[in-house]
Amino acid sequence: MTGLDHVAILVADLDAAIRLYRDVYGLTLSEVEEVPSEQVRVAIFGHGAGRIELVSPTGPSSPMAKAIEKRGEGLHHVCLEVPDLAKAMAALKAGGAPLLDEVPRPGAGGAQVAFVHPKGSRGVLVELRQGPQKA
Repeated sequence: MTGLDHVAILVADLDAAIRLYRDVYGLTLSEVEEVPSEQVRVAIFGHGAGRIELVSPTGPSSPMAKAIEKRGEGLHHVCLEVPDLAKAMAALKAGGAPLLDEVPRPGAGGAQVAFVHPKGSRGVLVELRQGPQKA
């Protein structure tokens, strides 16, 4: 692991959340991207490590819509950057961490990602990310 990549916040209304983070908090919106495989739209604030990503479901059948219905909006996950995702997954699995993904899957920005179950991370959903970062 090389460090924090981003923090993801789950929101019901992406446009309203963008206005809050951009117009009230004064953060710079870098891009908005749809990730069809995850049924979400993502608004990214900042560049490089330490970004904030607002994640919003694209429809009522999205797992993120169900998460909002069950737990409400708020912190969704913390993402750690890794140089070799397969190696990191194998090391975590060997150490007993409960992985939610058996193989990497596509993530935002052309990255490959995998998730560690919160019960293996003191109650925090952790995303592992390998791949290009947007400038």
